Amino acid sequence: MTESFRRSGEYEHPQQGDESGYVQGSQQPAYPQQQHASSPVNPEWPPPPAHQPAQPVTVEPGTTVWPGSGQGGSGGNGDGGQGGGAFGGYPEPAAASTAVLTAEPAPTTHHTSKKRAKGPLALLAAVAIVAAAIGGGTAYGIQELTGNDTVSSSTSTSVVPTADKGTVAGVAKAVSPSIVEITASSNAGEATGSGVIITTGGEIITNNHVVSGASTIKVQLSTGKSYTASVVGTDSAKDLALIKLDDAPSGLTIATLGDSDGVQVGDEVVAIGSPEGLTGTVTSGIVSALNRDVTVSTDESQGQQQQQQGGGSGQWPFEFGGQQFNGDTGSSTTTYKALQTDASLNPGNSGGALIDMNGNIIGINSAMYSAADATSSSSAGSVGLGFAIPINTVKSDLATLRAGGSGS
Repeated sequence: MTESFRRSGEYEHPQQGDESGYVQGSQQPAYPQQQHASSPVNPEWPPPPAHQPAQPVTVEPGTTVWPGSGQGGSGGNGDGGQGGGAFGGYPEPAAASTAVLTAEPAPTTHHTSKKRAKGPLALLAAVAIVAAAIGGGTAYGIQELTGNDTVSSSTSTSVVPTADKGTVAGVAKAVSPSIVEITASSNAGEATGSGVIITTGGEIITNNHVVSGASTIKVQLSTGKSYTASVVGTDSAKDLALIKLDDAPSGLTIATLGDSDGVQVGDEVVAIGSPEGLTGTVTSGIVSALNRDVTVSTDESQGQQQQQQGGGSGQWPFEFGGQQFNGDTGSSTTTYKALQTDASLNPGNSGGALIDMNGNIIGINSAMYSAADATSSSSAGSVGLGFAIPINTVKSDLATLRAGGSGS
């Protein structure tokens, strides 16, 4: 048998092994221990490597990771272990005694499908977060995106700041900028009424009898500035009209239209208008009754009669309970369901707003009993008998009004 001897210093000790040649934290030899020059080399060992073996990497105290191919002494080039693996033919450390870092396995098809399923859910969650962030600015955002003829409508939103909620002062402060005074002029004279701004483009809802027969229309904002307006459409059957400012300024405050179907008898309300030409007058009361049948004239001449009296003192004629009030309604009439209120209304309030305590418009004031023709001074003034067109009737009629009215 041929024996081979290793010269002293021919091989270096492993850097990470201890003096005994073992891997730190393991009972497995790093590779065969060095022998003294006088000791024989085990003939069953493979020849020494032609290059320095790869050194182990320590990732934490007591744990050593050896780089390698994971194929023991056999090399990757099929030459029986010569130069193939990182150990050059030496046996790799036992798997049980060495911490080996491996790449995370690729997810199976089942896992991949789960991840894909999360995509739409994550998108929905993101949309929900954005929607939540937007919150109370939704109506404004929609209006800005769709144009300046979008009506702000709400069934529960409070226009009044929290600190002033439920107070007449809070409602007046929040809604008054949306209420205007309307002066309609014709050859017969002038009449004064009120209106409600419903879009940033300058659309204003009012009563048909306020602008009936008018040749020119002037609108005064709550700021005191005046603008001319034109009739967009009228519906005499509902005593409604839509006018629009000819040159609407920017920054108009629009009213929020509420839900008149949710109104109950006894609900507190606020009325804002220009009675007798007194711009921005605020009164308050309650809803006295629902679904009152109010009959008004559809004859244009009745509007002209109101204008002839001038100064906003005209009494718009209407019928209620089989009786006529404030003049003869004539032969051409229409009847609609109205909200009855005891909030003080006077000539000039027509076309103005009836408002709930959240600041939402629930009706357009249209008819009121007045004892102005009474001989006794004790009976003069408002007696708490007023009527308003429900706002849901207004909303359902907007498309007709924008198309020119019921007669177009």
